[in-house]
Amino acid sequence: MATHTISSPQYAISMSGGTGPTATFVAEEYEKSRQKIQESFALGQLAKGSFDALHYVYKECSHTDWDGYGAEPVSSDVFWLAYRFLSALPLGTPAPSIGAEPDGHITLEWYRSPRRTLSVSVSPDGKLHYAALIGPSRQYGTEPFYGTVPDTIIEPIARVEAE
Repeated sequence: MATHTISSPQYAISMSGGTGPTATFVAEEYEKSRQKIQESFALGQLAKGSFDALHYVYKECSHTDWDGYGAEPVSSDVFWLAYRFLSALPLGTPAPSIGAEPDGHITLEWYRSPRRTLSVSVSPDGKLHYAALIGPSRQYGTEPFYGTVPDTIIEPIARVEAE
């Protein structure tokens, strides 16, 4: 199984909330442990292709006009925010589909049926714009991303994926 390692002390530090060598060490060790767990079959559903798909989307959409209709490029900042978002999802979370939007945002989508879907758009300013349709219910909004996935997004993922 392939491992997905991207090191960026800048993001490791901001995820932990601390600064300095100790905070960096703790963040790096946490990430190594999390990656080992994600590689397990039972808990690591997310690792099975999500990070590869994110890399692919970034590579294909990181230049101006990537769609032939004047789309904005996906920036490295958006890539790293989406990477951190994926990394922050609870273990065992089903993997989303990953795509890019013409405004340079990255989209993560959990889709079960036309009436059970959630879309999360990761923007360069660190905001998560989401919209869910679950049966007759609609849920949408914007949340800041500070390194942990807000409950207002975790809950619809669970509802979309529920049997």
